[in-house]
Amino acid sequence: MLLPETKEREYRFKLALRMGIPIFALLLAFVSNTLISTYDELEPTFYFISILLFVFSIYFIFFLIYNGFNVKITENISNTFTREYLYSYVSKKIKKNSPYTLVLISIDNITDINRLYGVKNGDKVLLNVAQYIGTYFKEKKISTFPIGHIKAGDFVIGLDGPKEEYRTLLDLLCLKSSQYSVDSIEVSISGAITDSNFSDDLDYMIENLFELQELNKEKKKYKNEAINPSDLEQYVKYAIKNKHVIISSQAIYNRKNKVFDEYFVKLKNENKALHPKSYMKIVKRLGLSIDYDLLILEKILQNCAYLDSKNYGIALAPSSLRNARFLEKLKELVKRYPHARGKLVFILIETEYYGQIKKYNYTLQTLRNEGIKICIDRLGSLHTSFLYLRDLDIDMVRFDASYTKDIQNDEYMSIIEGFNLIAHAKGVKTWLKMLEDKNMLEKADRLHVDYTQGKALCGLKIIYEDII
Repeated sequence: MLLPETKEREYRFKLALRMGIPIFALLLAFVSNTLISTYDELEPTFYFISILLFVFSIYFIFFLIYNGFNVKITENISNTFTREYLYSYVSKKIKKNSPYTLVLISIDNITDINRLYGVKNGDKVLLNVAQYIGTYFKEKKISTFPIGHIKAGDFVIGLDGPKEEYRTLLDLLCLKSSQYSVDSIEVSISGAITDSNFSDDLDYMIENLFELQELNKEKKKYKNEAINPSDLEQYVKYAIKNKHVIISSQAIYNRKNKVFDEYFVKLKNENKALHPKSYMKIVKRLGLSIDYDLLILEKILQNCAYLDSKNYGIALAPSSLRNARFLEKLKELVKRYPHARGKLVFILIETEYYGQIKKYNYTLQTLRNEGIKICIDRLGSLHTSFLYLRDLDIDMVRFDASYTKDIQNDEYMSIIEGFNLIAHAKGVKTWLKMLEDKNMLEKADRLHVDYTQGKALCGLKIIYEDII
């Protein structure tokens, strides 16, 4: 038993004693007085009833305490519903009310607040934001709505009716809170909204809220393909199981010389292509990441041999490379398709830094010894890309696309030039993508970037598609 569990039991036992002492004292006084005043007239059943009364008093006190802990519906920090109770409450509402709206309101900088100002101030911010949300909706004549703290700085609100009734309110809340602060601590708030027309499954609705929020942060318009999430999940399972894919490629150049191709894969369902952005979270949630990576790797090696590519650039999940089953299958595939030996380029993106860096580096060196090149993607955007450039022995890095879009800006030119120098100092090649016109290409050439990619050089083309 863990120490917190032991301490929890001790606390409950002591609390039971403190609550029981007055009751036991009253019972003892009552029994003693009865014995003294009417001792000769007492029936034997009196003693039996007195003992039962003591036993049931003890049981009742302990039952109230332990059951009381188990049915807690609000959390101590924000005074909002716990996640478990909110899910239970909202699930019932969704079944009774159609449509039903969920609103996600997030404190985007809660991690920074905890780090810079301390956890106690972070807790204070959570409480104040929850109260701020409640006050705002009450001012809009909306009351008695459920609000719960889901995780970190994320709150979910349930409202009766379709999302169209509340979209403007959410936009105004986010706009109004742009100058919001708690004790001089700046608080950044964003939101997203969905309703049961998207899905009547609460888990899918919550997941959709976070997906919408990410898209809003990137200032992209969310275009729903009108696929029910449960159907999309079945499509993904079916496509992976039956290995139905569409493969596209785009050439990468060193000056005017083609050095390799990057391959892109979409899953295919009937006659419809599923874009990775729409299904990658489903793949991860279902635990199919390794199966998916093995599928695209096998399909590319199997169907692109006739192209005689100098190298095969393939985006894979870093977690797959750290998996023993994947590495074993990888060796089998390279043995089965010898044309791929010494030609594979694995492109890796990872938002969280992997702690066992020496073990990770050893795995990558094992792959490099087999002729596989390693590229870290999105340099300059994700902090992990900087750390991996510093800590890992790799072959190349690819700059984040945001730098390419602003390559005409002299300031961004200087940043790219600095990254380029750092990478070259470590003996790492550099790669710039999404060069859309000749002006951008000329700028990239002046920076002495090793590899270039984009429409200015070569467009994206479909090279293989499964027939269903």
